[in-house]
Amino acid sequence: MRLSLRRLAAAVCVTAALPATAATVVYVSNADSQDISVLELDRNAGRLKPVDSVTVGGTVMPLAVSPDKRVLHAALRSQPFRVVSLSIDPATGKLAKLGEAPLADSMANIDVDATGRWLFAASYPGHKITVNSIDAQGKVGAIQQLIPMEPNAHAIHADATNRLVVSTSLGGDHVAVWKFDPATGRLTANDPARVTNAPKSGARHFVWDRAQRHVYLLNEVDASLYVYAWDAAKGTLQELQRTTTLPAGFTGKPWAADLHLTPDGKFLYASERTSSTISAFRVAADTGLLQPLGHTPTEASPRGFAIDSSGRFLVAAGQASHSVSVHPIDPATGALGAPARLAVGKNPNWVEIVDLP
Repeated sequence: MRLSLRRLAAAVCVTAALPATAATVVYVSNADSQDISVLELDRNAGRLKPVDSVTVGGTVMPLAVSPDKRVLHAALRSQPFRVVSLSIDPATGKLAKLGEAPLADSMANIDVDATGRWLFAASYPGHKITVNSIDAQGKVGAIQQLIPMEPNAHAIHADATNRLVVSTSLGGDHVAVWKFDPATGRLTANDPARVTNAPKSGARHFVWDRAQRHVYLLNEVDASLYVYAWDAAKGTLQELQRTTTLPAGFTGKPWAADLHLTPDGKFLYASERTSSTISAFRVAADTGLLQPLGHTPTEASPRGFAIDSSGRFLVAAGQASHSVSVHPIDPATGALGAPARLAVGKNPNWVEIVDLP
């Protein structure tokens, strides 16, 4: 009996010494209820569990996570236009307000550069892009630069080198490339400065592949999807392919929204709000070109979605359903499985996923 107790005690000690499995937290901005849902992704069950809800006091839409995963920034698109910086609790994923700072306008997209010192923002109604400073605690500070744009700036992100920044003009149907100085936070026009898309296509969201060889651009107005070759040394884009994200037989007004690659780069997904579907594409490893795989119904009006770091789950937010869905991803085929749904706040529109340390 003593030996058994000793063995049991030793087993308990070993178990206690093992590290706990890190939690994965999903943040969803809810514009009309003016809050952020904090949810835990249970990968074993393929479901979301409510953790918390944080009121931010404005029409919260685009979110951005700091490179060190310690801060979540949330842009408010109601006046006064501002960005709220919230610390992420590494144990629970809960949010605590660090501070807030003015934004130059209602911003459709925000992002943080690789140093964590600068916040980029693009304004759809204000036709501008801006750069704000970020202090050592992760709080956004004053506006450092404001650049007038062609109609309806929509997205802005830095490439992997953090020396080039790309932005889109939805109303101007073009993609602009900027040189970026991370020491000063200044943007200057690249040469060439832009690439033009088809008229009334509506350049919206874009992503780079991990190798930084290709850029994928989703156009809102015609729901087309472009593939560009990306020259990281020159900051140039060369069009390789055009395809569509619309399901067969579609007859409504296109309203494309978001796109993301799986972490392994094998599959790309895009959301379309009128049909409430997510289209899937296989990415050719050698050329980066896309092969359509079909469409999956999801939440009503899926404005934003994200893919977890394991590449096993896609989380989509439905603006019109006030819910989010977790779709399992088949790693072999890229097919999206039946969703597990969870009600959140009103008008959920942006999703960010963070693995806690």
